[in-house]
Amino acid sequence: MSESLTKTKFTDPLILDLLKNIREHRSMLENLKSIEVDPSLTNIISNETGRELYIENEFHKAKGFRKLHIEVAKFSKNLMILHCVFFPDPKFDIPIFGMDLVKIKDIVSAAIVDLSPASRNQGLKYEKSLSEVDRSNFTSLREIPNWGKIFSKNVFFASLKSNSEKNDFCRVVDQYLSILIELSKEAKPEFKEDIVKERIDYQKNYCVQQMKNEKTSMVLLKYFDENWVNNYIKTVLFDF
Repeated sequence: MSESLTKTKFTDPLILDLLKNIREHRSMLENLKSIEVDPSLTNIISNETGRELYIENEFHKAKGFRKLHIEVAKFSKNLMILHCVFFPDPKFDIPIFGMDLVKIKDIVSAAIVDLSPASRNQGLKYEKSLSEVDRSNFTSLREIPNWGKIFSKNVFFASLKSNSEKNDFCRVVDQYLSILIELSKEAKPEFKEDIVKERIDYQKNYCVQQMKNEKTSMVLLKYFDENWVNNYIKTVLFDF
């Protein structure tokens, strides 16, 4: 197993717990392989005073998934982000797993996780399982933004106010991932052109809508020029 699967320079306990959980589930996928990418996009570092930056990226693929991406980023020593998207292979009837955590110093301002539909009627297969995940302990649920119509009915989005809520978010992520892994085990490849095209279109729309989240580019533009930011968003975060 490569170092990137087991080690990170990040020491934040919540991020480490989430990374461990995500990587453990990822390791259950069949035929897991690293994706070769431009080395300059794997670890991105700036030590400029007041503009310190460290980004770690992991890229993999597996049976049923065209891209498994994990990004951990720390900006100017106080903003930390954990971003994860598992994009399915369009030949397989598997939803898109997405998870983001935004932490400013010790405050988790945003924590979101979802299994987003990747075809017209896909959500019907797992809505019941997602709806049964206990989310009753969270006190600060957040409203989904206008661009978030790509998410399922059971998308979870909240600010985390206590250690108990942080632990509960880790549990929710674990349950969403467990549902995803079971769906991927059951999925068989399909080759009908119209079905595959529909799933490709859903992934394209997912990426287009995610790009409407201006907060992503606003953070990066403090450290990089506009061309770099646009390329990073379109080729690393939300490629289609």
